Amino acid sequence: MPKLNLNTAILLGLFIPFQTTLVNAQEPFKGLESLFTVPHQYTASFTSVRPAIDGDINERVWANIPWSENFTDIEGSKKPAPFFDTRCKMIWDCDNLYIAAELKDDHVWANVKKHDEVIFQDNDFEVFIDPNDNAQQYFEIEVNALNTVWELFLPKAYRNGSGSLISWDAPGLRSGVKVQGTVNRSSDKDGGWTVEMAIPYSALNIGDNVKIPKEDDIWRINFSRVQWDTHLADGQYVKNRDATGKNLPERNWVWSPQGIINMHYPERWGYLKFGSASKESKPFAFPYAARAKNYLWLVYYKQQAYRDKQGKYAKSLKKLGIPSSFMLDGKSNQLQMEVTPHQFYITLSADGEQTITLNQDGLIQKLR
Repeated sequence: MPKLNLNTAILLGLFIPFQTTLVNAQEPFKGLESLFTVPHQYTASFTSVRPAIDGDINERVWANIPWSENFTDIEGSKKPAPFFDTRCKMIWDCDNLYIAAELKDDHVWANVKKHDEVIFQDNDFEVFIDPNDNAQQYFEIEVNALNTVWELFLPKAYRNGSGSLISWDAPGLRSGVKVQGTVNRSSDKDGGWTVEMAIPYSALNIGDNVKIPKEDDIWRINFSRVQWDTHLADGQYVKNRDATGKNLPERNWVWSPQGIINMHYPERWGYLKFGSASKESKPFAFPYAARAKNYLWLVYYKQQAYRDKQGKYAKSLKKLGIPSSFMLDGKSNQLQMEVTPHQFYITLSADGEQTITLNQDGLIQKLR
């Protein structure tokens, strides 16, 4: 679960061009381009046959399901491509979201055996799900090569002063792992490991707000693989360390690049569309609101950086270098902001489209 201060990211300058229909739109986004690259999209087919969830992803139900893109570094093209391939695929039915993942690795190892221990101290596979696309109240599930599982619920992202609810478990969650080789045996060369998960929709809630997807619904999702650099010592896998004896940072390989070393930017996750079993799904099209929301997030990132420097939020959009109106697909959009020294509330509205708000805690809400 890597984290990097946003101010650091701004100073580092993570530059990947942001595509938009707005003339001269580059200027307000300058220096933050990597946080506005287009997320990956995946359409999951509906299935009437349930996978066995034993880690064997060669069964028939998965045979014709397309793979995702190979995972890339969490920062995207700014960093070298991973030296082991990772990919995943998804299907769904009325009760569960099913995930299959393939993690290539020459030496598969794992140590954590107790449920809800800190799995990412091992190499692991992680799933992040935001069913409501509000950048809060999201879920994280981690698994290692021993099929040890850690589930977490995040009321809001760590960057907004939240902790994680480790006591939350996903009732009915099933996972299976199959190793192409042997775990913790340094004398041989492995092929990697595969993962299957069945995640009940009923588990992805706190309280009674169960969100059951329908055909063409869209959720936010991302996947991460934590990979530690190791060496052999007396036949054991030992993490590489720096000159002070501290473990070198782990590598973070993800499906949809975050643009920052932090998985807990849910607005940067990919899009999962729930497709059909009876007909070919329409090509994924980004909703108008998804593109317009970039301006809300631009305000959010710049306000947080301004507060870190000035000790309070900027009173106006002008101070942040952000226009109060912009054109998108021929429609005029307006931004309005209410500010106190310690809070802000930004509203985006466009003719014929939803009014969307965002506050200082990163909560996205649709008003109509």
